[in-house]
Amino acid sequence: MTTAPTGITASRELADFLAMLAGSVGDRLLDLAVDRLVDTVGVIVHGSGQPWSRAVIAHGLATGAPGRSTVVGGGAATTPAMAALANGASAHAFELDDVHEEAISHPGAVVIPAALALAEDTGASGRDLLEAIVIGYEAMGRAGIAVGPSSHMLRGFHPTSMSGVFGAAAAAGRLLGFDGRQLNEAFGIAVSLASGTMEFAASGGMAKRLHAGRAAEGGLLAALLAARGFEGASDGLAGRYGFCRVFTETPQVELLTAGFGTRWMLDEITTKPYAACSDVHPMIQATLELRDEFAIDPDRVAWIEAEGPTKAAVQNNMDGTVSVMAAQYSAQFNIAASLLADPRRPSTYTPERVRDPRLAAMQARVRSLEPAAEFDATYAWKMGGRVRIGLDDGSVLERTVHGQLGSMHDPLDSARIDAKFLALARDGGAPGGGSHLLGALRRVGDDGLPPVTAALGADWGA
Repeated sequence: MTTAPTGITASRELADFLAMLAGSVGDRLLDLAVDRLVDTVGVIVHGSGQPWSRAVIAHGLATGAPGRSTVVGGGAATTPAMAALANGASAHAFELDDVHEEAISHPGAVVIPAALALAEDTGASGRDLLEAIVIGYEAMGRAGIAVGPSSHMLRGFHPTSMSGVFGAAAAAGRLLGFDGRQLNEAFGIAVSLASGTMEFAASGGMAKRLHAGRAAEGGLLAALLAARGFEGASDGLAGRYGFCRVFTETPQVELLTAGFGTRWMLDEITTKPYAACSDVHPMIQATLELRDEFAIDPDRVAWIEAEGPTKAAVQNNMDGTVSVMAAQYSAQFNIAASLLADPRRPSTYTPERVRDPRLAAMQARVRSLEPAAEFDATYAWKMGGRVRIGLDDGSVLERTVHGQLGSMHDPLDSARIDAKFLALARDGGAPGGGSHLLGALRRVGDDGLPPVTAALGADWGA
């Protein structure tokens, strides 16, 4: 038996708050959860056809027993854990998944695969699912901001795979009917399952594509063990060796519990319009705006300079022509693609396209990528970037974006989220272009999960 310290820990305080939300989440947050569900399922449908996703899908179906949890693009159902792993990998497969900017993480790609898989398995109602999404986003976002996300990431940890286990555990806890004590046990287990580094940004590979799925699977494992009486640390998030103190140099533990009921993580989500790392989205938007406003002839571009937060200047400073992953992370490549292609289209990042010599030549004209204090000052709560383009006649065009399209500072409404969904569903081969699935998702609060499950069952990616 474990020996818990006396008093209420910060982890338990968070768990108690989240557990008390069951059955009482307001319509405004439930509506936001529907938007998140629509966006993430569209991203999963598109992502399920990527080669790295196909490998994880095959593994999940081969490893998991037959079950009731749908593997999107797999044409079958399996256990909740394996469905969460596979669908989470598909959600994080192509840099299209939503973002909590301040936490520097992708909550939809973790929370929704975990919640959807367990909701299908347990026969939960549509409202149960939506409340689980709200609660999961809240847990993941608060863990992500309390760990001191900038230093956390610059130390080499990938926030999505680290804080994600708490979001998946909290969503699962709602569906399992946990009280605060049980959810806190799950948090205390989940801290031992947090993992994932940024090495993919340095030496490539496919591991990043796995991170959201692994966090979804890990969070489910933590909750299912807690449901069986397995005990976790009583202060897994904020304790001496808890998540928020071990994986950072600048913990902000007070943010775990600050503003309960007034600050909601769902209000702070970015819906991605571009299939690239969100830290470079302001530079993409600035370049697109200059291109469109001034009808820039790419052949007249002599040089380009860019500024962003320190994180982007360090971790997004790379040759984007070596792989799809590099292209989606590279600031230079995305600036070049904004002049020669269209980052709003996933086809901009196909293996053939990223090797286009014209893109490589334009990327080489980005002569500097520097950090700017004004963008560091608001990172990552409000993203910023600046692009200067020098033309062959000596003129210079400049644009600054501070609070990019899709963020809470310039959000996409439900109609534009639906348009993104339908475009991705068509690309992913969804039957009927995805319109039936979209309708089922939009009505999930009233009609429940069976129509969604029926629409998700096709094997689109095989």
